[in-house]
Amino acid sequence: MAEWNEQQRSQQQSFTGASVPRTGEVFDEGLRKHMLSIYNYMTSGILLTGVVALLTARSGLAISFASGPMMWLVALSPLAVVIAMSFGRNKFSQGTLQMMFWGFAILMGLSLSTIFLVYTGASIAATFFATAGAFAGLSLYGYTTKKDLSGWGSFLIMGVVGLIIASVINMFLGSGTMELVISFLGVLIFAGLTAYDTQRLKTEYSMYRGTEYAGKAIILGALSLYLDFINMFLFLLRFMGSRE
Repeated sequence: MAEWNEQQRSQQQSFTGASVPRTGEVFDEGLRKHMLSIYNYMTSGILLTGVVALLTARSGLAISFASGPMMWLVALSPLAVVIAMSFGRNKFSQGTLQMMFWGFAILMGLSLSTIFLVYTGASIAATFFATAGAFAGLSLYGYTTKKDLSGWGSFLIMGVVGLIIASVINMFLGSGTMELVISFLGVLIFAGLTAYDTQRLKTEYSMYRGTEYAGKAIILGALSLYLDFINMFLFLLRFMGSRE
């Protein structure tokens, strides 16, 4: 899923023409409403994903998603939606992007239902709340800090690419030590991206304010933070999760 985040982020930067966030925006009421809308969408999407994942696991359908053709269908469908949203941001209406976002959240729930086959429910819940706390603190930092985090962007995106390459290599090596290193770096990278993306989204508000794209920016911003949260959660689960 790390590659989905990098794909969505690179497309968003290419549209705006400004991959480097700027600090010093005025904290006006419009900005607060804009960011609150992003957080509301993101939180609703995560909760929808969690409910779908839990219900799917309890129904027994998760077993059919753990292997065979269904595994690939469920795993790749969310990626297809993210790519479509990224490339079709100008073509699709705000309503269409909304439906695609909720559809993506449901598909992610189906995909993540398989973690209940590997880890105990208690450890999944504990990791979820730990991730939520860390995400809140990191996002608050990105929103309020006066420090320019623009220098993090390229470094963190290269880190995501490195994670993807290392994960593919370890699929063949099967090294437990390498998996732990990848997980540790994954937590750090997506923690950094949470703060970076929050500042980036805050900065982009000044570009979209009063334009037709403002509504779309909220949905795509929520998708970006959603992916930061989910990736951080999954990498952290490898440390905190108790196996069944």
